Amino acid sequence: MECQVKKNKIVTIAIIFLIVLFAALIAYNFLPEKSKITVSQNGTPSTPEQAGGGQRSGGGSRNATTVRVTPVAPGTIERSVIINGDVLARNQVTIYPTVGGKLVGALLAIGDRVNSGDTVAMVDPSRPGEVYSRSPVVSTVSGTVLQAPYSIGDTLTAQSAVYVVGDLSSLLVETFVPERFVAVIRQGLRAVLWFEAIPGETFNGEVVEINPVLDPASRTMRIRLRFINPDPRIKAGMFATISLVTNRRVNVPVIPRISIINTYGSWIVFIVDENNIARRREVTLGLDNEEFVEILDGISMAERVVSAGQNFLSDGDLVRVVE
Repeated sequence: MECQVKKNKIVTIAIIFLIVLFAALIAYNFLPEKSKITVSQNGTPSTPEQAGGGQRSGGGSRNATTVRVTPVAPGTIERSVIINGDVLARNQVTIYPTVGGKLVGALLAIGDRVNSGDTVAMVDPSRPGEVYSRSPVVSTVSGTVLQAPYSIGDTLTAQSAVYVVGDLSSLLVETFVPERFVAVIRQGLRAVLWFEAIPGETFNGEVVEINPVLDPASRTMRIRLRFINPDPRIKAGMFATISLVTNRRVNVPVIPRISIINTYGSWIVFIVDENNIARRREVTLGLDNEEFVEILDGISMAERVVSAGQNFLSDGDLVRVVE
């Protein structure tokens, strides 16, 4: 009886061993090809890739990376600041009465033409129980009435602006420059202007007036610009958006800003040589803006800089250039 039990145990163990071995063989057949290990003639285990002579390793069999290139070319690069301003008449004068009193005559309206020496309003300085002659308000300049803030019956003082008269034949744009940019502001500095009332068009201007003192409250400096090519569609009182060119370089090597990569504090680009091999270059940057950057050192004119696909490259990679 005891022998029969031992025999049954041996048979059971043998069956379990065969099942485990069969399962292991099935699992091995489903392993990826590169994970299987063979034994070479000298007894050294190796993978099929190693046994095949390392065909998958080495740069010669790597796929070429698709890139787009841009030749380094001389160009003009500008840096600018975007600010807002208002269109004003060049000569804009406020007309005041000589005495205080009630406005009894307003002879002009906004848009009317006036000449120097014309009477534009009448003020009655009389008080209750007193009668005085009416006092005329005389324009000191010739131009067009831009503002007329008072109506007949209003009480004026000698500091009340009865009219604002300006010369609309010559317009200026007034704006205020933040303190951090005042060091580059100078007479003749160019600007590009555009208006919501004239969509799709830009106008050129230049700085003609600079206030030597900053406003201590806003920390800004007031400047005025003239239009290089005046346009009759531009009116006094319009709101202008101004791109003020604070720095400009001409005939310098420029490349697209997206071409450069910041690596641990250094700026690098990839150029493509005549064999379509990517070469890593460290560069020194100059003036830049939203689209382009000036290159001071590191690459030469006419070299092809990778402008798309550079983030996937390493030095020495084979590339395929597409338009």
